[in-house]
Amino acid sequence: MFLKQSIYLCRMLSGYLSSAFKFALFFILFSSSLVALSQKRKIKQAEGGPAAASFKFKTIVIDAGHGGKDPGAHGTYSNEKTVALSIAKKLKAAINSEVSGVDVILTRSTDKFIELHKRADIANDNKANLFISIHCNSSPEKVGSRRGTLLLVYGFHRKGEQMEALRENASIFIEKDYQKKYNGYGDDAALNAIVLAAFQQRYRKQSVQFGNLLNHELKVNHGRKSLGVREQGVLVLQQSGMPGMLIETGFINNPADEKYLNSDEGQASIVQAVLVAIKKYKDSFE
Repeated sequence: MFLKQSIYLCRMLSGYLSSAFKFALFFILFSSSLVALSQKRKIKQAEGGPAAASFKFKTIVIDAGHGGKDPGAHGTYSNEKTVALSIAKKLKAAINSEVSGVDVILTRSTDKFIELHKRADIANDNKANLFISIHCNSSPEKVGSRRGTLLLVYGFHRKGEQMEALRENASIFIEKDYQKKYNGYGDDAALNAIVLAAFQQRYRKQSVQFGNLLNHELKVNHGRKSLGVREQGVLVLQQSGMPGMLIETGFINNPADEKYLNSDEGQASIVQAVLVAIKKYKDSFE
């Protein structure tokens, strides 16, 4: 359609323009048409169009919150860093056992302190398709009265902070030779911003989708009290260029939740809920 419009416009002006000027005008219009088609195709792909068929869900990064000199929240006899690491390890083992073709990477596998931005770097460098950060919640009072899970996705009102990570990972849904197929990507900042915005909106939708799946598993199939899925400016998700979720597995300063979080049965229940949500989320792409 763009090419036809370019030719039509040149014909309309043929009686008024020199041959050289007509050629230059046609070249400009034709080039603009190609760029527009390229960007339209990329946006359609980012929104889940036909080109997204080549996407493979193959890498999950699991982040055990806190660690080392940073213990996180405290209960009466346990701390957040220990509970989070235990759940993260069990979740990795469960995914490796029951989900084929998916590589699982832990941001830490020992009691080690890792800066927040480095956790996101691990996910970005491995081009993860899903980033899961595991934590324990805590209420202000010494012995907490609040209990239950809370699922956090990165706040869309803070969208500017993720742009650099998205710029690095924008090819996650694009074929390996996208630079040849999508002529001009990387050359025009304004057009690229449109494409990145489409990716960002898609990542946000996918984060919420995974959150809703997990929330259903926790509430309906595992009987957990849940505070739902909420948007928040979570720092560990700030520089992650993929769908991500921070799971507050329970209030560690609530006696009942602390007992649940430290028990084999409680941790197994949390792991199973996350595992089923991952399977359903993965199936939605395939």
